[in-house]
Amino acid sequence: MGGNIIEGKWLIAERDLNEREGLKWLLKTSSIPVTKILLASNFQDFIVTFEKETPDIILLELDMVSSDNWSSFRELMQIYQPILLLTSAEATFEKARMAIDLQALELMIKPFSATKVKSAYQKATKGLDKKHDSKKKPVAQVYYDSTYESLFISNSEVLEDYIIAAFKVENSEKIGMLYSFLSDYPFKELHGIFPLSDRVVLLFKESCQNSKEQCQKAMRRWEEEFSDPLAILIRNEKSPHISLNEKFLETQKMMEFTYYHGYRQIIEFENTADWVHIDPFLAPPEQRAWLDMLANHDIEGIKTWLYDQFLRLENPYPDPGLVRIRLTSILAQIRRFMKTYDLDEQQSYENEYRYIFHSILYDSVLYRSVQNLILFIQKIFLGVDSSQQMVKQDPIERGISYIESHFTNQELKLEDVAKYVDRNSSYFSHLLISKTGRSFTEILTGIRIKEAKRYLLETSKPVKEISHLIGYHNPNYFSRTFKEIVGVSPREFRMNKG
Repeated sequence: MGGNIIEGKWLIAERDLNEREGLKWLLKTSSIPVTKILLASNFQDFIVTFEKETPDIILLELDMVSSDNWSSFRELMQIYQPILLLTSAEATFEKARMAIDLQALELMIKPFSATKVKSAYQKATKGLDKKHDSKKKPVAQVYYDSTYESLFISNSEVLEDYIIAAFKVENSEKIGMLYSFLSDYPFKELHGIFPLSDRVVLLFKESCQNSKEQCQKAMRRWEEEFSDPLAILIRNEKSPHISLNEKFLETQKMMEFTYYHGYRQIIEFENTADWVHIDPFLAPPEQRAWLDMLANHDIEGIKTWLYDQFLRLENPYPDPGLVRIRLTSILAQIRRFMKTYDLDEQQSYENEYRYIFHSILYDSVLYRSVQNLILFIQKIFLGVDSSQQMVKQDPIERGISYIESHFTNQELKLEDVAKYVDRNSSYFSHLLISKTGRSFTEILTGIRIKEAKRYLLETSKPVKEISHLIGYHNPNYFSRTFKEIVGVSPREFRMNKG
């Protein structure tokens, strides 16, 4: 880090007059050295002022940038690379993604406290100081010698048995910031620093006795200055018979264990562990368990199942790729449950489903994907309860809801449903046909056939058993009815997968 704190030119862009003046006042009354404070009340003012003054630090209301202006704004920030602090009234994933895309130092959600703003100001000032220092001296400590080649080329040889430490930041957009930080940090007995696309590799000399302690102190310093989670992996076993490239590949593989262990920690290892194989797809008993848990809204059972399956894993761990596939298999069961209540036709649930799918595929830590899945299931259960509450007001909807709940009863009759909604059976039958265009028998049959399709696709139960489960006395009568409505027999339907 450099000596004197650098004075900076600031631009505060905020549409709300009170917010704008408040942010300016907090900056003026702080101990932060500032050469000039510029203000902008809309995006056009911001662009004009920015191009004229080229400020060092920008505090901008992210909501000010419309989708039409986004690409040009992003390009401008990439060209000039000012220190960027952002504010927003929307605590959404989309705003967070935009802030990450811009490599902003901070995203503050309104309303924010004076303490939070001052902390962001201090962070921006430190960032400006570091940026200024990096221009005065070469940042890189990269060694383009045989060592660098030996990391990536298997037949290259080096004489010294280096200790490898790999630093990985969870947000790969911050890899440049991490590299700059490590280049400035006063490591002892360090041979070189090698930046890669998603991590930074350090080589300590063989004589270094305290590589772990140095890495721990560096991690603490990083967390004081930045909020991005960091994981460090150290391969410290002395093994001169193994090439540097082999050690590097071992380190790369072991870094994948952050998927299970998370970040904000140091992992030491001597020997690499092999992944164990698991079946990535749900077995039939597991499918049945999920069908039951979803049907019964058994959120506690679901939590226990997910925790046992994914969050209580121990070494040797399964391949993360197989774990992700297994989670998508569970999501497929949830998708079918959504379709049962037409939740997939509601945009909010559909968007949430896509977000969870993305989380499973790309989240860097397993526990986050599992937690997101649990929260999603809870929302679905609330959605189902809400839709069921709404139908209770109307006698016809209440009647249909009763049929849906009792269709497995082989003795279910129109009179039973009419009695439940406190109506005469003839009058209720008239209401049913007037509102839905279908008779009691047609509605009951439709529900039973829909459930039969689910059993045929999702289980291996025999047709005879399915016919009894959905409320038919006679399996042959069920098969004839199914073919009349669907066009194929139950067995053909199962063979053709619907």
